[in-house]
Amino acid sequence: MLRIHVSGWDLSRVRMASGPDALWETILSFHRLRDRRASAVFGKWRTETRPRLSGEVRLLSAVVPQRGYFPDFLTPSQESAEPLGPDAGMEAVRATPPERLRAEIALLGDPGARHAARLDPLREGGAEPLARLVAALRDYHRAAVEPYWPHIRSAVEADRAIRGRALLDGGTDELLASLPPVIRWRAPVLEADYPVDRDLHLDGRGLLLQPSYFCRGTPVVLRDPLLPPVLVYPVAHRAAPAFADPGPSLGRLLGQTRSTVLRAIGDGCTTSELARRAGVSLASASQHACVLREAGLVHTLRHGSSVQHTLTPLGGSLLRGGAPVAVS
Repeated sequence: MLRIHVSGWDLSRVRMASGPDALWETILSFHRLRDRRASAVFGKWRTETRPRLSGEVRLLSAVVPQRGYFPDFLTPSQESAEPLGPDAGMEAVRATPPERLRAEIALLGDPGARHAARLDPLREGGAEPLARLVAALRDYHRAAVEPYWPHIRSAVEADRAIRGRALLDGGTDELLASLPPVIRWRAPVLEADYPVDRDLHLDGRGLLLQPSYFCRGTPVVLRDPLLPPVLVYPVAHRAAPAFADPGPSLGRLLGQTRSTVLRAIGDGCTTSELARRAGVSLASASQHACVLREAGLVHTLRHGSSVQHTLTPLGGSLLRGGAPVAVS
C-alpha cells in the first residue's frame, strides 16, 4: 500500500502534467515489452517493436529489472507540469551527477553474473558508461515509443479531459477522487495499491499527476522522497488492440484521418487539443471538426477565444462498442 499524505497547502499545489512524459513512457514501455500480460492492449505493439530493437537493449535490461526498483535518474523529475521531451529528457539523464549515479545503481543490489559486467562501469560513475546508457535509451525510445507517440498522446489527452472536468466540477478533492480505482482519495491521504508498504509525505511541495500509457496496474512514484513528488498512473485503455487503425467500417465511411479525428474528440476537447490528439495541424483539426459538425456528429461550443468540441448522440453511436476497460 502506498500512502501519500496531503496537507491543505499540498492540496492547493496538486497539478496535472500537460502531456505524456517521454522518459516515463520509455522506461515503463520497457516493462511492458517483457510482460506477456495485457496482450489485447500491448500485444500488437510488442510484435512490431521487438524486431526493431538493437543489442544495446541488454544494457537496459541490467539497469531496469523486470520487477521492482529502477533508478530515479532514468525519469528526471521537475517542478513544472510541462513534461520533458525525449531530447531534453535524455540530456537530463546524461547530466546525472556521478555521486547520484553511483548511489542509485548501488540500490539495484547484486545484479548476478549476467548483468555485472554492464553495471560495474556505471557503478564507478563515469561519463562514458553513462553516455552509452543514454544512447541505448535513445535507440530504444526511437524503436518502441516514437512511432506510437500520437496514440500515446491521444490517450493521455483523453485522461486529462476527464480529470479537467472533475476539477471544474468539484475542485482538487473531486480531481483526486476521479483517479483510477487503484488510487483512492481518503482525505488527507491518497492511497494506492503498491508492491510495498510506503508512506510519502509531500510536506507542502504539492503533487504532479502524470497519466501514462504504458503504466499498468499500479501507479509509480520516485523512490527518493526528496525529489519533486510525482504520481504516475495508468490511463484507461480500449479493448481493441492499442495501436490498430480505426475500425475498417468507420474508416471506409469517414476516411482514416477523419475517423481518427472523431475518435480523438472522445470526451471533448478544444481545437488545439484535438490537433495534438489526432497528430494533425491546427488548421486541419479545425477543418475536420467543421465537416463532422455539419454532418451532425460533433457539437461545437465557443467559449471566449476557444471552442469546445463534443460528440453528439449520433457521433457517439458510431464509436460505441469500444468502451474503456481496466488493464490487469
